[in-house]
Amino acid sequence: MLVFAPGKSLFISLLLGSVAGAAVVIAGIWYISGQRFYFYQKTVLVLGVMLATAVVFTVAVGVFGLLLILWKGSMFPFLNSAANMAVNLLFPVALQMGRLLGISEDKIKGSFIEVNNHLITLQNVRADAREILVLAPHCLQYNGCPFKVTRNIENCRQCGNCRIGDFLKIRNEFNVHVAVVTGGTMARKYIRELRPKAVIAIACERDLTSGILDSYPLPVYGILNDRPCGPCQDTQVKTDLVNSAILNFIERR
Repeated sequence: MLVFAPGKSLFISLLLGSVAGAAVVIAGIWYISGQRFYFYQKTVLVLGVMLATAVVFTVAVGVFGLLLILWKGSMFPFLNSAANMAVNLLFPVALQMGRLLGISEDKIKGSFIEVNNHLITLQNVRADAREILVLAPHCLQYNGCPFKVTRNIENCRQCGNCRIGDFLKIRNEFNVHVAVVTGGTMARKYIRELRPKAVIAIACERDLTSGILDSYPLPVYGILNDRPCGPCQDTQVKTDLVNSAILNFIERR
């Protein structure tokens, strides 16, 4: 029996449900195609079923490849691409299925982020410190701070009112690139300019999920922020998680 960590099992279950749902729909269309239709109508239905079956079969291989990877705890070269393709292709389907079941979007996205991080860990990505980009959201900065750090993190006075000063220390200790960004557009700008081999991003479920999907195949390791004051204001993050993520990439060299 396969047993996964609770955080990952939600997204995996929704992926399996999406494949099963698609198979049921195809079976229904195949049944309908056997009814009385004109020849050209039946031909179109049969061709559509064949095409859909090929797509669903490919995605199913990816999903079961993902299950095998997570179960064995190692990557399989012939399944890696199919597993990543299935995760990215089925994410919106899994999200919609979760909505129908009354499951919180944040829970589904959080589960997706855990699966993504596990896959990145298993991929054994190797990077020099200067090939790693750490993206921190501007909402980590103290709301009443007069100094703008989104253009230059050096503007931080390290007063201790927020976590931005910790990221200056992380940059200086590990010699990685660190950028404080206001959103996805600014994050993509830094990625284009620096062309990192690996990204460590801190954000909420929504922003992390969109960033991971938009950046594929670039490995983006996601770390959720804490929001004691609500979204987008005076958020927090456990910097030891950031340190561990950096060390995981560097120590694989």
